[in-house]
Amino acid sequence: MERSRLTGLSKRMSLALRHDPGKFGLTLDEAGWVAVPAFLTALRLDRDVFDTIVETSDKQRFAVVVGPDGVERVRANQGHSVPVELGLEPATAPGVLFHGTSAAVLPSIRAEGLIKGKRHHVHLSPDRETAQRVGARRRGAVAILEIDAPAMEKDGHTFYRSANNVWLVDAVPPKYLRES
Repeated sequence: MERSRLTGLSKRMSLALRHDPGKFGLTLDEAGWVAVPAFLTALRLDRDVFDTIVETSDKQRFAVVVGPDGVERVRANQGHSVPVELGLEPATAPGVLFHGTSAAVLPSIRAEGLIKGKRHHVHLSPDRETAQRVGARRRGAVAILEIDAPAMEKDGHTFYRSANNVWLVDAVPPKYLRES
């Protein structure tokens, strides 16, 4: 299957699992999980295509587990705008984290910092290369921001790390940001 088709289907899966499950007739449980058979039916996905997307997603956006009832379930690892409780434990962040974005939004970020908007958390990358890839999805020139995670932790901010190594925090005030 063409890579562009897989990308489109991955985005559709993200929409269903992160932002609008009702559009597909799905109901996520409190932790964001939905049964794989119901998910495949709702999105009209072939199991092989689903497996390919889950296994080859460059960002490992999706998790699949077998529930206590023996039914496979799928969820997005983070990035939800619908209410879910991912059960993430606080984690000690590395010395510096990164955020890739569009250079066009830097004036707003300088004034307000990084805010989560409709999502549960601000997403941060563990390395500059990942932040560059994330920022490249935006329109225009890419800006990479460095986040002083130890200073934030010292000041009481809590970090979490998702299953696919995305660092999450409620907000990043401007004083912890440095353009690089």
